[in-house]
Amino acid sequence: MNLLLLIRRALMAATAGVVAFMAGCTSTPTAPPAAAPVPDAPPSAAEQAAGPAPVVTVSRAITPRDYRRDAASHLYAKNTQRIYQGKMPPNLYAIGVLQVDVDGKGRVTKLNWMRAPTHAPEVVKEIERIVRLAAPYPTPARMGRVTYTDTWLWHKSGLFQLDTLTEGQL
Repeated sequence: MNLLLLIRRALMAATAGVVAFMAGCTSTPTAPPAAAPVPDAPPSAAEQAAGPAPVVTVSRAITPRDYRRDAASHLYAKNTQRIYQGKMPPNLYAIGVLQVDVDGKGRVTKLNWMRAPTHAPEVVKEIERIVRLAAPYPTPARMGRVTYTDTWLWHKSGLFQLDTLTEGQL
């Protein structure tokens, strides 16, 4: 009986590892479009100030709920130093529910608060800033454009987790 229980637990752990690995494999980079050769010219001052062009990824999501995971992973990658590590404490400084419209090129076109943390207007502004600076998002190739919703869990330190990728609360 104990051997069967150990085998079952090992299979469950292996399955969880495979699922976690596969969750990180949802976006792939796109190939650059073919263009006619252009003679080399020095970059303009605006191009130099803008820095390198952002890498655009493609989301294979077919529903807004699927896309939400790609967007959350993208936001985490752009804000690694701002992510709260581990389980969050029971009393958070702010919780907000934000709806984000993303066009076919990964640009944010609209933000709509479903539940704004009105007691913390600085958090509302900071979340909006974080969302806009993270663009371009993975392009919603199978949907054309997408509106997705995620819940922001905000710690008093300014660190956050998104409900989609949260490690839970104590």
